[in-house]
Order: sequence, then C-alpha cells, then structure tokens
Amino acid sequence: MTDPFLSLIIPAYNEEARLPQALQELLGFLAKQAYTAEILVVENGSRDCTWQIAQDFAARYPQVRAIQNLRRGKGLAVQYGMLEGRGAYRFMCDVDFSMPVTEINRFLPPLLPEADIAIASREAPGSVRYNEPQYRHLVGRVYNLMIRLLALPGLQDTQCGFKCFRGQVADEVFRLQTLPGWSFDVEVLFVARRRGYHIVELPIPWNFNAQSKVRVLHDSLRMALDLFAIRLNAVRGAYDRSTAG
Repeated sequence: MTDPFLSLIIPAYNEEARLPQALQELLGFLAKQAYTAEILVVENGSRDCTWQIAQDFAARYPQVRAIQNLRRGKGLAVQYGMLEGRGAYRFMCDVDFSMPVTEINRFLPPLLPEADIAIASREAPGSVRYNEPQYRHLVGRVYNLMIRLLALPGLQDTQCGFKCFRGQVADEVFRLQTLPGWSFDVEVLFVARRRGYHIVELPIPWNFNAQSKVRVLHDSLRMALDLFAIRLNAVRGAYDRSTAG
C-alpha cells in the first residue's frame, strides 16, 4: 500500500459526544482534496464508548484507523499516533476542532512549502479568538512567558492543539518525547529546535470550547514543573541521542 500524503492524528479520551462529528467533518473535508490521507484515532483509557465509536468508523471508512493505547495522557496518545502514522506530513488535531478543518491545507505544501513544523497560533498577527474568557487568556499568556524564558524563545503559542510535522521530523522528535501529559507540545518543539528544524507559527481563527479538558490551575502548575523537567533532560543529554532505526 502506498503511504498517504497526510496522516491526521486525533487523541481521544472520553470523547463519545464529540468524536462522531469531528470524524464526519474530517471525512467530508478529505473527500474534496486531491491528496491521499489517513485518520488515526488514538483512544487511551476512556471510560465511555469512544473506543467503540472509533472502531465503528474504521470499519465503515478505510481511511480511518482506530488505535488503542491504554496508558492515559494526551502526550502519550499523540506520540503513539505520530509514530504509527505513515504520512509524509503528520497533523495532530484536537477533537473539538476549535480551528476549522478548512484551515488544514494552510499547513501543507504547496501553501506552506518550507516548514519542517507548522503550528497553529492564536497569538500570531492575523489570528482571531472567539468567546475565550479573559482569565483563560491571561493564564495562557503567563504560561507562554515561562515557555519563552525557559524553553522556546520567540514562539508565542505552543499550546494550540493543531500542529503539522514533516514525517521524518515526527519520527525523530517524537521518539525522544518523555512527557506524557499536556506539556508534550513544548518538549517536542524544544527537541525539534535543538536539532535545527524550522518551526513556523500560522495565525488561525480559534473558537473557545467550554468543554475543554484542561483544568486551568492544576494543569498549569503541572505544566510549569514540566518546563524544568525539559531543561533537566537537556542538561542530561536525553535529547541528543540518535533515533536512527
């Protein structure tokens, strides 16, 4: 089987309510594209019918793959999907699709021919936020300041859930990922920049979803501690080893 041009990775934990609509939107979008694509739904330890829904879609649509990883954590789910994906480009998507699916092509050649990694940004010039509570925005900016100081100077929004990697870059950086939770984005981008890869921020229209699973205070503290773990890993040389083979 010929490898697809694009792999779309959707981490799914207790997403029985939102997953069907997300998959239908993606399938409808992909049906209009000239390139080949696969959708990987990575379920990790749900207590609802998410896994069954993923299997049902995989049985009906050949471009959908249902993958189960019982170890919880968004970072683990995305890592597993990125390394299972076969696409020349691999795009991680939040199941709520707070960014319209029609934006996906902006992250790919020929519209974006030069980037090793393209990340959706709610802060880059031209981006628009809809309906986000002010306190959520403030917490996000404080955390981003810490990210810029400790790990990724210059990147204004590393936590938006839509990112596209060239396949070879994904194979390399996700093999070096160590963090299982929300901070995995920062870690893989830190590794990528450390290895000389080019990262581009693309402004997007973004809609706040009140059903977000991020617990602002608890998760922000955990993510802040993770920044120091990333720095410690770097000092220890954890990100310098070869990933060949």
